[in-house]
Parts: sequence; structure tokens; C-alpha cells
Amino acid sequence: MKGSGFWTAESSQTPQPYHQADAAQTMSSVQRVKIVCFGDSTTAGTPAFLSPIEAPPNGSGDEKSQYAYWMGKGHLEWEVLNRGVNGERTDQILSRFQRDVAAENPKWVIVLGGVNDIYQGFPMDFAERNLAEIYELAVKVGSTPIACTVLPYNSMSRGQSRARIELNMWIQAEAKKRSIPFVDTAAAVAKNGEPDKLEGTPDGLHPGVGGYREMGRAISVVLEQQPHG
Repeated sequence: MKGSGFWTAESSQTPQPYHQADAAQTMSSVQRVKIVCFGDSTTAGTPAFLSPIEAPPNGSGDEKSQYAYWMGKGHLEWEVLNRGVNGERTDQILSRFQRDVAAENPKWVIVLGGVNDIYQGFPMDFAERNLAEIYELAVKVGSTPIACTVLPYNSMSRGQSRARIELNMWIQAEAKKRSIPFVDTAAAVAKNGEPDKLEGTPDGLHPGVGGYREMGRAISVVLEQQPHG
């Protein structure tokens, strides 16, 4: 995807409070636009990075292994917060909304979840209900949700592949129905000619640094097209 020129250079328990700092996004600036990246391992930065929720206060590992890093690197006016947790289903992501989204009062919320619902065999209407509630809650607190498609993983069964396609079609249609921005993050990381496989994956389940960079690029291009007032 062509876009910004800067690209060249499991737990369902009630979440507990944690420190709010984020290592990759601590540059001082006036009136920066706050963005919360809200999701599972593909937001957290697995396998090479632990998010600030998983390893407070600043996260741990290779900071380039998260799409939030690449978004912030390309836009110094954005304050990009990584609020991903490895292994979570959409209901578990939803349970963190008040702490990790509403309390931050962001302009935009990047919503990426559903792969663990598929992996664990939950019906698609389960993920759809939870994602719809996240979209609704974001709007209620004055934020704009950004609907993102679920990434593939290389060991998907035929049934899991069908479920992912079905869920992603729903996400795209739901974004259109709600008039909210949509990003095909799955296409950004998929292997050329093999949409059910990841390009350059270190573990067969998650993107590598290059994939997270492409996700950051795809999301940034869509955000650049949104009103900034």
C-alpha cells in the first residue's frame, strides 16, 4: 500500500490498574492526538514485544514489533498507546474498555480482535456481538473506532479460514453500516497470493517486524484521511 513517505528511513478477570507510560511514545508535544490501539496479541506485538499492559510500565522487547511503534514513528503529533494483550478473545478485550480506552479519552480507537475466538472455536456471532459493543462504546465516550480485519495464521484449518473470512466480511460491512473507518490489516500482512498465510512470520502465528510495519502503514493511511478537527 502506498502512503506516508516516512516509511522509508489469557485472562478474563477484572483488569487491575497499571502505570500509564509507553516507551515508544514519550516525546513531548502540544495538543497531540491520542490514539489507543486496542486488541489481542497482534496489537500487543507478539512474539517479540510485550505491551505496557503485559510488562508495565513501558513494555518489554523489540519495540519495532508492534504497529503502534510505526504509527508513532511516522507521526510525532500522534500519541499512540499500545493496549494489546496476547491470547485474549473479544469478550476479554471488551472487559478492559473502561480502563484502557474510556479512561484515556482518545480521539481514535484501533479495534483489532477475533482471532482467538476463531482459534478457540467460538461462533462468529459471539465475536460480532463483542466487536459491535466495542464500536458502540467508543462512540459513546466520544472516540472514533477504527474497524480492522483479523489477521491470518499459518496453521489455520479449513474451517478456521472460513470463519476468519466470514468475520472479516462482517467487520467491513459493519464499518460501512456505522460509517466508521475500516482498515484491511489482514491484507497488509498476508503472503502474496496466499491470503491465509502470513508474510515473514517468526512463529507462524504472528507478524514479524516487517508485518507490523505494514499494519502501521495501512492504519496510518486511513487515519490521515480522517477529519482532524
